[in-house]
Amino acid sequence: MSAVLSSTRTRAALRSSARTSVQLLAVLVMTWVTLWVLGRMWPVVWPLIVGLFLTTLTWPAARFLRRHGWRPALAATVVTVGFLLLVSGIVAIIAVPVASQSGELADGVAEGVQRLRDWAAGPPLNIGEDQISGAFDSATARIQDSLGSMVTAVVTGVGTVVNGVVTAVLALFLMFFFLKDGPRFLPWLTRQLPGRTAVHVPAVAERGWETLGSFVRSQAFVGLLDAVFIGLGLWILDVPLVLPLAVLTFVSAFVPIVGALFAGFVAVLIALVSNGLTDALIVLAVIIVVQQLEGSVFQPMIQSRGLGLHAAVVLLAVTLGGSLAGVVGSLLAVPVAALIAVAWNYTREQLSDPPAPEPAADPDGEPGPEPDPAPGPGAAVPA
Repeated sequence: MSAVLSSTRTRAALRSSARTSVQLLAVLVMTWVTLWVLGRMWPVVWPLIVGLFLTTLTWPAARFLRRHGWRPALAATVVTVGFLLLVSGIVAIIAVPVASQSGELADGVAEGVQRLRDWAAGPPLNIGEDQISGAFDSATARIQDSLGSMVTAVVTGVGTVVNGVVTAVLALFLMFFFLKDGPRFLPWLTRQLPGRTAVHVPAVAERGWETLGSFVRSQAFVGLLDAVFIGLGLWILDVPLVLPLAVLTFVSAFVPIVGALFAGFVAVLIALVSNGLTDALIVLAVIIVVQQLEGSVFQPMIQSRGLGLHAAVVLLAVTLGGSLAGVVGSLLAVPVAALIAVAWNYTREQLSDPPAPEPAADPDGEPGPEPDPAPGPGAAVPA
């Protein structure tokens, strides 16, 4: 016997589906409008985000000083100056050894180019000097032809550097004010918001701050693992500038994709010009293995534990963020996903029904009697 569709239930299901579709469309449109507004305000939003990241790194030191009686302004000043000195020290650790060995590295580069030419001239390639000179002349001609585009690229690069410097300065100032006045933000926000939003928004903001701190600390730990393993491989192979390369690897870990490629390229180049092709290939293999372990194992596991996200969610978020917004999208994908999860979990907690109370126990420890069931539709109700 075949079941007959109920026209009433079908119309109700269609109305419910249409209502849900309209509501979902409204949410998507609002999300698009929010992203468009953020894009128009990006010169202000990006320093704010960087300042928040820096604050999560330096807030434990500022909190320690404040708990020991330091005034907020003094604690924020000391931590900010200490952070600048630390960054300057890291730059010095990288720059000074490189500058002291720049002559040796230049000679190694020239020697590596000559080795490459000698290898190309021998079997199996057997490329003669005339062909090599012709290739260099052709490359020079192409460079001269594309001089205009190169000038445009240089100007664009200079503009990018200037924007980066401005962003760094603004982020440092914002970090100082966040360290100084951060604990006063949530009470101020509570006074500004009306009704129940004065409770919900500060609660979500506090959870989001804790989640952002977990992300930055986990990223620093992943960068430390990269620096230790890659630095150990360079030390075993007796590659020069091990400490600057390890520090560069740690710092580059905060810039997804491009940072790892840049640090790996520098390490392989130094190994090539100082130790030869074999050690350079070994260094390349070590970097690839460490980066694969970091991207596929370490980072998803550590971030999933610290942020409450599954490892697969972390991988998908990084992939989606990179496809939508490039390097910046990859950098912000995981914290944005974690903040969305925080807001969703809080909303679900507020919308969930409270748990049913357990039956009270009598003095002898036995559970109390079950409550009488509600009378059914056909049950007699006493007057």
